[in-house]
Amino acid sequence: MKNTRLSAWIIGGILILLLIYFISTYNKLVGKEEKLKLQWNEVQNAYQRRLDLIPNLVNVVKGGADYEQTTLQKLTEARAKAGSLQITGLPTAESYNQQTNAQNEIAGAANRLMIAVEKYPDLKGTKAFSDLQTQLVGTERRIKVARKDFNLAIADYNSYVKGFPTKIVAGLLGFHPKDGFQSDAGADKAVEISFQ
Repeated sequence: MKNTRLSAWIIGGILILLLIYFISTYNKLVGKEEKLKLQWNEVQNAYQRRLDLIPNLVNVVKGGADYEQTTLQKLTEARAKAGSLQITGLPTAESYNQQTNAQNEIAGAANRLMIAVEKYPDLKGTKAFSDLQTQLVGTERRIKVARKDFNLAIADYNSYVKGFPTKIVAGLLGFHPKDGFQSDAGADKAVEISFQ
């Protein structure tokens, strides 16, 4: 009788410890996943800031330079394409790559515009163009930092989800590693708007 009672206490204690471990692990997994969402939102915010600055850049250049419209048109089209991509929640590797490609297209078109503006020293010297240039440089830095922070959050999440014994709990609770984001997947080759 005494052994049965002792065994029941031991089994009960083990079950309570397992329950505490499951709850603690679940809460940590949720926290890490929420951090991923927050970091992804920061990437989205930086991209949106770039998209918001493009019409101003186009208008300043239109008002100060008279040259082929195809450069402005390509930039406007690239902006529209990037603006139409809507990613809700955490991105998949495919949607992340689609958005990165669309953003690279914007940066490439903006770079072609900057090269064309070199022909117009009067435009380059205007306060409006100078202010936009400063804002775009800051935005490019924000994009770089946001992508880096997102990739770090992915790496942190993946290392936690893949670790033992968390892997067992994560699998039971539906948390899986996020593929394609362990490192700066393509971000090191991403096009950024350059003013040199």
